[in-house]
Amino acid sequence: QVQLVESGGGLVQPGGSLRLSCAASGSIFSINRMGWYRQAPGKQRELVAAITSGGSTNYADSVKGRFTISRDNAKNTVYLQMNSLKPEDTAVYHCNADLYSGYVRRDYWGKGTLVTVSS
Repeated sequence: QVQLVESGGGLVQPGGSLRLSCAASGSIFSINRMGWYRQAPGKQRELVAAITSGGSTNYADSVKGRFTISRDNAKNTVYLQMNSLKPEDTAVYHCNADLYSGYVRRDYWGKGTLVTVSS
């Protein structure tokens, strides 16, 4: 059994900051890519940022320069530092991990954490 649990969401004013965390636990052999996706009401889920086990990152154009993804491999945890938040960043943010549980490689998803940017 593998679980991904997100935390750190909440209500923040425009221009503010939040830091999301996602911890992976369970029967994990190794984790390849970890990422954050978001889904706003009425919209499709989209990639926000991703990071490989070696530390290479990629970001959606809409968050470049404002969001930073990082990971602690020893803790199987990925973070998303979000600065200069805008109302359009409001969404449920989901953690994703491409990992090996034993010899089986698959994607796992967290249940999500709600980020609301509003004055």
